[in-house]
Amino acid sequence: MRLPPPKLRIWASLVSLLVAAAPSSFAQMSTRGGQQASPVNSGVDSLQTELHSLTDVQRQNPGLDPREFADYKRFYNENAEPAKKIDLGKAFLQKYPKSALAEAVDAGMIDAYIARQDWPGVYSTADSALALKPDDIDVLATVGWVIPHVYRPDDPDADALLDKAERYEKHALEVMAAMSKPARMTDPQFAAAKSQKALQVHSALGLVYFRRSDYDASAKELVQATEGNANADPSDLYVLGIDQENLKHYGDAADAYSRCAQISGNLADRCKQGADAAKKLAELK
Repeated sequence: MRLPPPKLRIWASLVSLLVAAAPSSFAQMSTRGGQQASPVNSGVDSLQTELHSLTDVQRQNPGLDPREFADYKRFYNENAEPAKKIDLGKAFLQKYPKSALAEAVDAGMIDAYIARQDWPGVYSTADSALALKPDDIDVLATVGWVIPHVYRPDDPDADALLDKAERYEKHALEVMAAMSKPARMTDPQFAAAKSQKALQVHSALGLVYFRRSDYDASAKELVQATEGNANADPSDLYVLGIDQENLKHYGDAADAYSRCAQISGNLADRCKQGADAAKKLAELK
């Protein structure tokens, strides 16, 4: 793998910074339907599960065994302790392996594994969920976003995981393009939901391409993730700044770093340094 030039950034330092910044993004997840919304989600922006509720479960599964529903309800309502939610999910799947709710349980467990930063658990549970429902856009977009954020170049499966993240996010875009508006969403809500989900997808793809040192492709994706986005992820802006530096677009690099520097957190000081350096390089051109 070709790494960014040493004069720009030390790769190990970048990895540690992004991993350190990731938990704050995970912490921003908002609860939806007993599950957690994906990292850049809130309100109406969960396209498939924002309207998911226990009432919906009963209406959509009229023949559901009351005992099965009671077990699912316990899983659904457990949001305080991720470890307990995982245990309840595993117990449910063992007791009801053919349940119509199995995919919803897998999806809820993914978010609990994310909260525990148990990445193998995230990946294996996503595989199970997508085997049952290949078009679950929330699973696709969320796990595809997680992979490049916690990526380690020395992981023996590193390249395969990046390939998986890219595949998930591109399929998420395909699913969004073909989606029909949920009956209980207004047109503006649906448009806002798709727009917000697209920001997450482009964020993920931008970091996937950055991990491969494809700075041009990364910059194009991250521009889509951050341009006009008042709540842009500082990690996206930081990486966009590095992309633009590598492409010798120093003015654009300074702009990205400056936006990042205005967001309090682990990357603020590093982004301020990057902005100052990029401005000096822009003046020399």
